[in-house]
Amino acid sequence: MRISTALRLALFGCAAMISTAAISATENPKYSSLYVFGDSLVDAGNIKLVTGGAVPSDSAGYYQGRFSNGYTYADLLSQQLYGAPTKASLAGGNNYAFGGARVVNHGDTVPDIQLQLGAYAAGHGGVADANALYVLNFGGNDIFGLLNPAPGSIGSYTPDDYIAAVVSIYAGQVQALNNMGARNILITGIPNGGIPLAYYVDALLQTALDGLVLDAGTDLMRYSYLDAFARTVGDPASMGLPPLDFATTCQQARASGVVTDCSGYFSFDGTHPTAQVHAAIARDIDRQFGITTSVPEPTTWAMLIMGFGLVGGAMRRRDGRLALSGS
Repeated sequence: MRISTALRLALFGCAAMISTAAISATENPKYSSLYVFGDSLVDAGNIKLVTGGAVPSDSAGYYQGRFSNGYTYADLLSQQLYGAPTKASLAGGNNYAFGGARVVNHGDTVPDIQLQLGAYAAGHGGVADANALYVLNFGGNDIFGLLNPAPGSIGSYTPDDYIAAVVSIYAGQVQALNNMGARNILITGIPNGGIPLAYYVDALLQTALDGLVLDAGTDLMRYSYLDAFARTVGDPASMGLPPLDFATTCQQARASGVVTDCSGYFSFDGTHPTAQVHAAIARDIDRQFGITTSVPEPTTWAMLIMGFGLVGGAMRRRDGRLALSGS
């Protein structure tokens, strides 16, 4: 069967428009901007600025203010979306995370979840950008505080009251972010894989999130760091990772001269994942929620519709000619 010249031209034009659409889509991120709130897992340098560069230390192998040997998963998502990693809020960026931050403020000076979101609200007139993506990564240091036998590690709270406060404050801040107008919220749960208490607190948090009254247009994306950790341990290939050493940290391996990089190690320093694991988490988040999926411009959609219309018209004209000829 031969294709008519008109149909070939229509198909070629449509293909060209689809190609143009793909190029344009990469220039039009799904979200207008990315805001990050959390602790050392996603800190882009705020604590380093506060400590005058002492923590985390470059000499210990930490990378550009991150608590790892490379960019965090939030940085990598930002690179995919906008071509650059996140930038610390104290340096004028959108990353409000501070190493050591908790959900519950127990008396230290590190900004907790309420203070971080409060700083964002103050800088934006109390109104959130509905087209932006908001990442919340808290809870790890609260678990460490609960497990720390030192006096004052959870302030004047009893353990049960502290857990209740973690759950209610965390869920309450998600609600507050929604009430400010945020419509795209990514929450990672309690990021302490392998610690039984983390699973218990995370289950309570998920129940509290279920009870929130969010606006109809709010997309609350719940990523389970605990599930990702279990898959990383049981089947690293499912996370795009090689077999990993969980017993030795990358810092230890470097100090002994075994390796020069961190490939094949889960933890960089005994608490924080290596950049390789962060990359796996970024891929996993993107796979689940399509964070970096591009959105074609309205004009692109119009071009595509017009192109398909041309193809349809050419095919109808051809079918009419075939019917008249009896073919």
